[in-house]
Amino acid sequence: MSEKAAMITIPQQDSGPEADAPDAGPSVLRDCADAETHVGSVCFKHGPPRLFGVELEWLLHRPPEPRSAPDAAALAAALGPYTPSSLSPSSPADPLPSGSTVTVEPGGQIELASPPSPDLATLLHSVSADTATLHGRLAAAGLHPTPRATDAIRPPRRILQLPRYQAMEESFDRRGPFGRSAMCSTAAVQVCLDAGEAIDTGGRWAALHALGPVLLAAFANSPTLHGRRTGWKSSRWACWQRADPARTAPPPAADVSGADPAAAWARRVLDTPVLAVRRPGRWTVPSGVTFADWVRGALPEPPTTADLDYHVTTLFPPVRPHGHLEVRYIDAQPGRRWALPVAVLVALLSDATTIDQVRAACAPAAGRWTSGARHGLSDRVLARAAASVFELAIGRLPAVGAPQWVLDDLTAMHELQVLRGRCPADDPDVPEGTLS
Repeated sequence: MSEKAAMITIPQQDSGPEADAPDAGPSVLRDCADAETHVGSVCFKHGPPRLFGVELEWLLHRPPEPRSAPDAAALAAALGPYTPSSLSPSSPADPLPSGSTVTVEPGGQIELASPPSPDLATLLHSVSADTATLHGRLAAAGLHPTPRATDAIRPPRRILQLPRYQAMEESFDRRGPFGRSAMCSTAAVQVCLDAGEAIDTGGRWAALHALGPVLLAAFANSPTLHGRRTGWKSSRWACWQRADPARTAPPPAADVSGADPAAAWARRVLDTPVLAVRRPGRWTVPSGVTFADWVRGALPEPPTTADLDYHVTTLFPPVRPHGHLEVRYIDAQPGRRWALPVAVLVALLSDATTIDQVRAACAPAAGRWTSGARHGLSDRVLARAAASVFELAIGRLPAVGAPQWVLDDLTAMHELQVLRGRCPADDPDVPEGTLS
């Protein structure tokens, strides 16, 4: 069997929704053009840009035992009725009081996903309340969030045995150790925004990518990983980029500058290797077979639209179209500072004039992703762009209904860090647990 067709079988487990194979309903795909059309229709949903949300991830530790990692049983006991079914299939998986849901990442990171909200003040209030509830339960069990976006001390250890994560680990391991670190030892703030009307989607897509290197640098918060300083201000970003660039790398400039990004995204989806093929009783991990190859007959069974939908979830670029636009380039932040990147992005995408100003301010920093992750705002080009976009954001915050504390915190960050060419990674290490 050729290397391209080699497969490793992972036995299927009864582990909740991630273990479900596609049912018989989805359409079989035998033409790449049909597959691209499907991607464009499901990944970009057009309409007025009214809603936004956030997903917050935290690495956890026990202050008296910093090298001790929580196991699945300890997390389930701490979370109680909020435990996700991926961790305990019998759990009711209740939402938190203000509607956020709780999930657990492969290494035991806790994730809170807000419901979509039509205004910033409501979103921040509900997420703050749910965060307090969640962290209170964890603290009662002796677990606290770390203030950084990477695990500074422990090696990566996967606690979830779901087929999805077994497949990801197998695929990433073919390239090196970075995938395990990315999966198990990193945490992010992910901001979700509507794609907007069809005529405006291209501009919003381009603005989010233009902002990427700038906000990556401004919020970089992970200088240490597995017991050593890495030389990167965002070691989280470095891990994900090295894990599997086909899945994680920023798109080329030509793919973010057009009026309709759906076609370029669909091509990327089809050109990305398939991470897993889910079939009843087994999952397989092909080697080097793109989804387009699969459509053309490279694997024994043809793919379906359900296979394609799942394939899309295995891509982790800086901005992922998921019906809405999911911004994935921001490191987890300490304490209540998770609200700042949310407020910045909501403010900067609040009207067409501001979007145009954002793109102009960020143009000199185009493509400086690696420099932003490695150097933060020590990169003077990024620092100048950050100074401009933070000023724009601060000016727009009252119009989008930001609470006064957010305006105060963002102004302080602008004055004390951004204008001085500093990012959170430049702050002294804080004893873990003090910012929870």
